[in-house]
Amino acid sequence: MSRPQQHVIIGTAGHVDHGKTVLIRALTGVETDRLKEEKKRGISIELGFAPFRLPDGTLAGVVDVPGHERFINNMLAGIGGIDLVLLVVDVNEGVMPQTREHLQILKLLRIPRGIIVLTKCDQAEDDLIELVEEEIREEVAGSFLDGAPCCRVAALHGEGIPELVRTIAEEVRKIEPKPADGPLRLPVDRHFSVAGFGTVITGTLLSGRVRPDDQVDVLPADVRVRVREVQVHGRKVAEAVAGQRVALNLAGLDRNQVPRGSVVATPGIFAPTRRLDARLDLLPEALRPLRFRDPVHLMLGTARAVGIVALLDRDVLRPGESAIVQIHLDRPLVAHRLDRFIIRSYSPVTTIGGGLVVDPAPNRHKRFRREVLAALEELESGEKSFLLQKVQELACATLRELEQASGLGRERIEDHLRALEEAGRVRRLADQWATEETVRLWQRSLLETVDRWHRDNPLQSGMPRAALKGVLPARLRQKAFDAVLAALLDAGELVAKEELVARADFSIEIAPELQRQLDRLERFYRQAGPQAKNHREMAAQLGLELEQAEPLLQLLFDQGKLVRLNAENSLHRETYNQALSLLRQHFADHETLTLAEFRDIFGSARKLVQALLEYWDLRKYTLRRGDVRVAWKLPKDEQEK
Repeated sequence: MSRPQQHVIIGTAGHVDHGKTVLIRALTGVETDRLKEEKKRGISIELGFAPFRLPDGTLAGVVDVPGHERFINNMLAGIGGIDLVLLVVDVNEGVMPQTREHLQILKLLRIPRGIIVLTKCDQAEDDLIELVEEEIREEVAGSFLDGAPCCRVAALHGEGIPELVRTIAEEVRKIEPKPADGPLRLPVDRHFSVAGFGTVITGTLLSGRVRPDDQVDVLPADVRVRVREVQVHGRKVAEAVAGQRVALNLAGLDRNQVPRGSVVATPGIFAPTRRLDARLDLLPEALRPLRFRDPVHLMLGTARAVGIVALLDRDVLRPGESAIVQIHLDRPLVAHRLDRFIIRSYSPVTTIGGGLVVDPAPNRHKRFRREVLAALEELESGEKSFLLQKVQELACATLRELEQASGLGRERIEDHLRALEEAGRVRRLADQWATEETVRLWQRSLLETVDRWHRDNPLQSGMPRAALKGVLPARLRQKAFDAVLAALLDAGELVAKEELVARADFSIEIAPELQRQLDRLERFYRQAGPQAKNHREMAAQLGLELEQAEPLLQLLFDQGKLVRLNAENSLHRETYNQALSLLRQHFADHETLTLAEFRDIFGSARKLVQALLEYWDLRKYTLRRGDVRVAWKLPKDEQEK
């Protein structure tokens, strides 16, 4: 099987003035310091970007990040989407404060692969270079850079660059492709206006794909716009996919609506949040513990916010400890489950920890609740567990809702759901999903409801389906309800007759006095024939209130002795069959029928004939065209079945 085309982002990290920008220029030929102040001061302030063609033809994107501590926020905005990091260390200075802080950030963000690059090696003796490499190896021990390749370069003169390129190519081949089948998600790291074009944004495409003329959501501004043009490394493309550095020209959007930290996304999938459930790790090097409701600076993707940390299982999180927390944000940002983030102390501002988003849209939790903590740990454990719990939380979920909650691609969600279904954990109900436990609870509730209906309405042969559906959550769609009910029908627990549902073993017990009343009412309708009045008038002629007659009428309907035409009118079955025969005879000789004609044929009052003709319209025996009716699907037998 051929490996999919690889798209990777390579980033730099390291202390200020250790040669990151010079190194990128030697690798790519691009000067990433573009600002006048950067050129004047000789340090990177903003993120820099460059294309990098590898020997096998792979076009990688390179992100050059600032090394100065004052610009750590800019560094964080660029480092989150990278696949391979070049940890750059000047051999003349060795490991410095920003080397350590950048390394902490890289570890917290779980950057998958890296290469140690010793720069300015032409200015140092071999013995010193050996010592510096040994120092770095000690510093990265136990991290993802433990055992990573180490390359020695003198970038200004090109020394060691070919070896570094080969090493980068080897590491790139080991990187797993990003999910191009998932929803589009592009965190914005730059935004600007181009004369004659409008607003342009750039970022690293984390998942999905984007094409010109696509409709996209810009969040958290909550604006839907059209993509006018897509570029990758300055060249127009028909499509950009996950793992590429992308520039989008967005039609009809003001640049102020899409600042750094915004997300361009597939419409309707992601939503801004002001609350996160997360696994939070406090660095062992943190200067003090983190207490309940301490404020922190939170960096997620390219976004920044101030967060209040609610510790859920303790009052104090000590350096080196890990805990499940809920973070309340001072501004909305877009998060996805399994996103990694960094926290920095509120004042003085230093990196103190980071973590993993467990749920990007949680409810507010009460503290010290065992069931809450257990549920969050289950959510944390994997994609299937997360989807299972989301299905449970929603009672019944559509694929669209699970896409929104998880940010996963539809095919991946469907694979997980099929596995959960095979394991007996969830059940598909038409276009919705529910847990097996939930379905069993619903079915038990339906059976209990039907039992109560029989107790309260002993003379009715069943409960209306519509009333039975009202027992279950309103968000359960009709087809899903039908699936739940069908399982009970197939199991023989319930039986259905048209729109009524009953227990399989239920039968109406008719006492002798009740039978006499039924016989009397039936005779009355048979004798009335075409002259039958509405239900209230017929009951009154027998000395009954309508409320007393309704259960008797329902029994006669259920037994097929009366035909209900509408809520107010009925006919005896014999009279109805006579009317149907007259209708058939009329259409044997005529193409059309008017109400007045059938009134004369049947010899009945106008209201009853109108009810009868409308009943036949509903059953598609006749079709109304203006003031006349034509035959449509008349039954051929002598009597209706």
